[in-house]
Amino acid sequence: MKTINQLQDEIIEEFSLLDGDPEMTVFYIMELGQKLPPMPDADKTDDNLVKGCQSKVWLTARMEEGRVWFAADSNTAITRGLVSMLIRIFNGQKPEDILEAELYFITGIHLDRYIGTQRSNGFAAMIKQMKWYALALKTKQEV
Repeated sequence: MKTINQLQDEIIEEFSLLDGDPEMTVFYIMELGQKLPPMPDADKTDDNLVKGCQSKVWLTARMEEGRVWFAADSNTAITRGLVSMLIRIFNGQKPEDILEAELYFITGIHLDRYIGTQRSNGFAAMIKQMKWYALALKTKQEV
């Protein structure tokens, strides 16, 4: 299993091939969202909505053999792509690794150039929610 940093480096590498082309970059983010496994409709509840996102983003997490697995969906293509990158980085990682992760890929791919302030705030909310889930699952595991 790849580390969080190896996965971030992969994403930076993929985006570097787009040469900073704004249109292609946004299209690629949306394409990543299409690869996100479907989330069961039963999980698309208000309880699973990420607070602070302009779009609707549903996020769930479960612990299996000491590792955290996320599922997510969104009602907009670009937001779905954003959350899919986070899932790619965090899925199957140990909770403590998620909690300690420094997400440098965000500046590495110059994400702020392609998503506005509202989306940036929502993206930060998704990261916060994923770390919160990791902490909750880690605490539950230790009890």
